[in-house]
Formats: sequence, structure tokens, C-alpha cells
Amino acid sequence: MHRDLDSFTPSPRLALLATSLGFVIICLDVTVVNVALARIRASLAVDATALEWVVNAYTLAFASLLLSAGALADRLGARRVFVSGFAVFTCASVGCGLSSGAAMLVTSRVLQGVGAALCVPSSLALLGAAFPEARARAKAVSVWAGTAALALGAGPLVGGVLVDRFGWQAIFLINVPVGVAGIWLTLRHAPDTVRQAARRIDLLGQTLAVVTLAALTYAVVESGRLGWTSLTVMTGLVCSLATGVLFVIVEARQAQPLLPLALFRNAAVNVSALTGLSLNFGYYGLMFAMSLFFQNVRNDTPLETGLAFLPMTAVVTVANIASGALTARFGYRLPMIAGQVLAAVGYGSLVFVHADSSALVVSLPLLAVGVGVALAVPSINTAVLAHVGPSSFGIASGVLNTARQIGGVLGVGMFGSLTGVAAREWVSGLHVAVALAAGMTLFTAVIAAVSLEASRSTARAGTCAARAVRSVD
Repeated sequence: MHRDLDSFTPSPRLALLATSLGFVIICLDVTVVNVALARIRASLAVDATALEWVVNAYTLAFASLLLSAGALADRLGARRVFVSGFAVFTCASVGCGLSSGAAMLVTSRVLQGVGAALCVPSSLALLGAAFPEARARAKAVSVWAGTAALALGAGPLVGGVLVDRFGWQAIFLINVPVGVAGIWLTLRHAPDTVRQAARRIDLLGQTLAVVTLAALTYAVVESGRLGWTSLTVMTGLVCSLATGVLFVIVEARQAQPLLPLALFRNAAVNVSALTGLSLNFGYYGLMFAMSLFFQNVRNDTPLETGLAFLPMTAVVTVANIASGALTARFGYRLPMIAGQVLAAVGYGSLVFVHADSSALVVSLPLLAVGVGVALAVPSINTAVLAHVGPSSFGIASGVLNTARQIGGVLGVGMFGSLTGVAAREWVSGLHVAVALAAGMTLFTAVIAAVSLEASRSTARAGTCAARAVRSVD
């Protein structure tokens, strides 16, 4: 017998399950595709540049639309936007799985990124509506974030099993039943948020942001095939610079900007965004390059590739917990710096890796990178939340996540442009790429060490003031 949707009683736990399902498959698709690259290349007869677009098309759309998606959720209601995003993501996954060529696959990946961008900000808003009590909400967000961390870590292994047993299409088609279940649960058990009709969408700023990031990504990706001095690459870089400057001018004059520039007067926001960009630059780039290293240079199967990534991905949850403990005792500055230094050591150690290197020589640097990145990421979120007011949490989080996604896009593009086809050329290109990642990570660690000293003192002063107010009350 048909029952109206309104007859179902909202369930916070099932709403948490629905939002977690959405975040899980979104995060899974960030890393799961890497182990399928060699099979996609052979099946669709595409070159290395097309493979970079298979990875980057998703992340680029995701990064470009995150801030506008948050505003859209405020304006139309989080449940409507979340369900729409989940539906777009699910349909796009079908398109990926049925792709017969690079053009269809890349287009479907763009649509997946659009769906992902719509889902992430609205999923957090739904959790806020489902769990109005602060302590319960904090636990729910912890579960939501924890499932995402597990998905990121499990991605290579899950992808390896699916590709090895069922073909590369399976990594996309597995999203369909999860998407259907998530949409059903959301419609029946997730309460909607209050719609803010006055919230405007900065269409001009959004357009300029998309053009800036797309032109920059295009230039970096195509540099591997055409060279940095080619007219096409130089045109992309100039276009990106010009639209980027125009974006800043437009945002400075908007009443409701896509990106409030006042946020960047805060040292903690600047350092955290730069650190997040640097961390994802190395991590995403390394995931892309090492997947091809394992399968094209060492001739490993997708499953063996997934297992090879375990040292880097399996420690994510443990290192996140350790980061929280260190932050609670010493503040966010220590794990942020220590994590970056450890990751830089891992990147630097990979310059000694060759086609015939032992499993230990490959695994130890990957382990250092995984632990280092997992230590640093929670601290940058903590730093931002410690230095912005509650009314700015959403936009500050959006800025941080956008910076991280941009770093991932640039990392895949740069690592891809530096790695060649032949084993000897490929490995020498990898050495240059990891040296660049190591240098960039050390640079941002130094920036954090210098710039956050004053911010840490400010935070302590703010904490003392808050304690004084509480004692007076």
C-alpha cells in the first residue's frame, strides 16, 4: 500500500546514515578510480593526458562549485539540494560505467563532481537539522567525517578488488544501489532546513572561478604533452591569471560574494588553506602516479596495486585520532608542522625508488606520507574553527575544502605531466615530482611555523577571555 512521505517519522540515526552514505561514495570516488587507470587506458585506448582528465574532471567540478552549493542549500533547503546532488551523482555514475570512450567518461566525471559539490555542504546542514542538540550533533559529525576517512583509505583496496573481479566499470556502477538507498532514506527520515530566500548566488563570481580553475588545470595537464612553452599552455596560464584577478576585483565589490575576501585577513585561514592545498597536491598527485607505477612499470594487477597502497591509506583513521590527541594537548600548530615534515620525508625518500625496488623500499615512504598527511589534515580544520566566528564556520570550511580540492587537481596534473611512458623516463619523472612535493610541503611547514606563532598567542588570549566571561556569568 502506498504511503505518503510525510507519514514517515523523521529518524536522526537514519538521516545520519543517509548523509554518511552520500559522503562515503563521494570520497570513495576520489581515490578508487586510481587503481582502475591502467585498465581504463587499455579498454578505451586513451593516452596519459586523457587519464589525468578522468581523475581531474571530477575534482575540478567538485572544487569549483563547493561554495555556491552551500549558498544554494541555504536558499532552497538542504534536503532538496542533497537529494538533487545524490541523484545527479548516481546517474553520472551510470554514465561512467557505460562509457565507450574518453569523452563520455570525462563528461560523466564532471557531472559526478557537480553532484558531489551539491551533496557535501547540504549533508552537513542536514546533520545540523537532524541533531539540534550540540553534543549529539558533534557525535554525528564525528561519525560522518570518520566514515569519509575510512572511504578515502579503503578506496584503493576496494577499487582493486572490484576492477580485478568485475572490470573497471564496477567502481562506478557500485554507486547506483548506494545512491538509491541514500535518496530513499533522505526523503523519508531527514528533516529539511529553513530556506533563506534572501540568500543570493554569486553567478558572476562562480563563472569566473570555474574559468580560472579550468584554464589553470588545462594548462598544467596539457604541459606534459605539449610542453610548458607551447602557445596552448601559455594561453591557458594567461587566461587563468586574468580571470583570477578579475574574480578578486568582482568579489571585493559584491554584497554577497562567493568568497568573502575579509576571511583572508586571518593568518590561520591563510596558512590552513595553503597547507591544505599543499597536502592534497602531494597526496593526490602521488596516488595518481604510483598507481601507474605499480601497474605500468611493475606490471602489478589492480588488486596488487590496492594492496600496495595499504601502508599509505590504512593508517588514516589511527593517525587522525592521534592528531586529535596531540591537538588537545599541544594545540593545532604541532601536528600541522610535524605532519608536513613527516610527509616531506616520505616524498623525499621516494627519489630512491626504481622499477625493481623491493616492497619495503616502496612501502616505508608511502607509510610516512600517509601518517604525515593524516596528522596534518585535522589540525588545519581545528585552526580555522579556532579563529573564525560561528557565523563564518560554513564559508571558512568551504574555503578550506576548495583549496584542498584545487591542490589535488594541480597535483594530478603536475605529477602526470612529469611522468613519461617508458619505464626509465617515467621513474625519473616521478623523482622530479616527489622532490617538488617534498619541497612544497616543507615550505608550507615553515610558513605554518612562522605565521601561526602570533595566531597561537591570539587564540590563547581569546580562550582566557572566554573563561573570564564564563566565570563572571
